[in-house]
Amino acid sequence: MPESDVQRTINAVWRIESARLIAGLARMVRDVGLAEELAQDALVTALERWPESGVPDNPGAWLMATAKNRAIDLLRRDKLLERKHQELGHDLSEEQDRAPERVEAAVDDDIGDDLLRLVFTSCHPVLTTEARVALTLRLLGGLTTEEIARAFLTSEPTVAQRIVRAKRTLAEAKVPFEVPRGSELGTRLASVLEVIYLIFNEGYSATAGDDWMRSALCEDALRLGRVLAELVPQEPEVHGLVALMEIQASRAAARTAPDGAPILLLDQDRSRWDQLLIRRGLTALERAESLGGARGSYALQAAIAACHARARTADRTEWPRIAALYLALSQVAPSPIVELNRAVAVSMAFGPGAGLQIIDQIGKEPALQGYHLLPSVRGDFLAKLGRQDEARAEFERAAALTRNSRERDLLLARAAAANTGKGAPS
Repeated sequence: MPESDVQRTINAVWRIESARLIAGLARMVRDVGLAEELAQDALVTALERWPESGVPDNPGAWLMATAKNRAIDLLRRDKLLERKHQELGHDLSEEQDRAPERVEAAVDDDIGDDLLRLVFTSCHPVLTTEARVALTLRLLGGLTTEEIARAFLTSEPTVAQRIVRAKRTLAEAKVPFEVPRGSELGTRLASVLEVIYLIFNEGYSATAGDDWMRSALCEDALRLGRVLAELVPQEPEVHGLVALMEIQASRAAARTAPDGAPILLLDQDRSRWDQLLIRRGLTALERAESLGGARGSYALQAAIAACHARARTADRTEWPRIAALYLALSQVAPSPIVELNRAVAVSMAFGPGAGLQIIDQIGKEPALQGYHLLPSVRGDFLAKLGRQDEARAEFERAAALTRNSRERDLLLARAAAANTGKGAPS
């Protein structure tokens, strides 16, 4: 196999196997940072050996065996043994005798449990949101620091620093490598779902830069969500989130023109929506509802997305139902953003005047100050009401607030349309 092909194979294997490797190793050494170092050492060894020896039949098992041997060597070192002795209270000589057996047993345990532990550790609330996102993409997504930085338009040193600090924080806080139990599980699971959806949203509607979407991030988030749904199949909100992401991702091909310009939901060619993703999303939504999670925040958002997915054309959308679902969502997870979305649904169901009333009620909310979609939505309502001068001013204000160049161009085009009295496109 040519060296370039071996390199591509190694990269693909790492993306697939790295989370499993790190998860298994973390339980052995009880340190996420050290576990990643061991996994990286195994990767370096593969880069050195595979071009000459060829790719093994089971590359994942080869990487695990190599990393496991390295872990055994480390566990036999005096410093690590002494630390283990202090932490676990074992006799030092007994620890040395049992270290290889303990590692062997750890490798044979259920990898699903290890992955779940890694998910909860990477998304631990002791970390900042930015750190949780970066660490999750690094440890569970298999992304390099460069890839994470490029995805979020951040410098590599900044991302690297976040990851280093996150590992240090986890170590200093002595965060146990375990799945939370009892009353803590709900809070910790919410943190995990938040991180996954933040990653998806940044891919679905990029906050900055020249691209309307960053599909790779959507795919990473979807993969993490699907894995999590398999690990905790009885948690309805996990299925709700997966349903929401599947259905939203189904529109990806229709959301941009050939030149990359955004295409709004009501203007999209629905024949280009991915029907397989829609079916998967609807199935996940049914699963969430069958588990009693119909009133969960992600399940409600998925139900809203399902209304769009089921409408063969834009004019067949059940806007009164969507408005009702947003009202239910505002009761479960109240926020100004939810109210802003509810205003859009209300305007479509009952006219722009009704939507404008909601907008004007929430316009002073601190969370919406500087949020470009507030003047964008208000401009849309005003244009439909024939108040073109006011609409133009709102679109221009929205364009000044957004950091995404594609969205800025769209908003300025709508401002120009309002200026000529043509109103806003639907």
